[in-house]
Amino acid sequence: MPEQLLSHVERCYLQAEAFFKQPFARAEVSFKLRGQKAGVAHLTENKLRFNPQLYRENREDFLRQTVPHEVAHLIAHQLFGLKIQPHGEEWQLIMRGVYELPPNRCHSYAVQRRAVSRYIYSCSCPQGEFPFSAQRHAMVAKGRRYYCRRCKVTLSYTGEQRVE
Repeated sequence: MPEQLLSHVERCYLQAEAFFKQPFARAEVSFKLRGQKAGVAHLTENKLRFNPQLYRENREDFLRQTVPHEVAHLIAHQLFGLKIQPHGEEWQLIMRGVYELPPNRCHSYAVQRRAVSRYIYSCSCPQGEFPFSAQRHAMVAKGRRYYCRRCKVTLSYTGEQRVE
């Protein structure tokens, strides 16, 4: 696990402790996150998970913005409890007041999307084509029915599959 990131997490905690004049329980930090998310804070577990690939590709911004963003979630939880909104005013107060950062909800890192299969269903309408995910297609196989909102006909699988 990158020491630079761990020491930045600690710095964020120290900043919050100096600002609020109280100690905060440290989070378990993990690098087991993949996909589009740069980081995730698990509030009730007091755990932070970071995406190692996005960290490697965006190190400077990741340390400046993503790490404080996720630590701020845990600080907000410890201060205000579970009933607050994830990116609500309490979290924004910490981002602006403690870390002097804009309370951006999302990162803008380039992320590679995986190809996904779509199963094509249709009805009797012109342009009545509906690409289903693998999960929805599996639900049909288990007996679930989906209907066209326009013609009210049960959607049926065309046998066509596309990769997007």
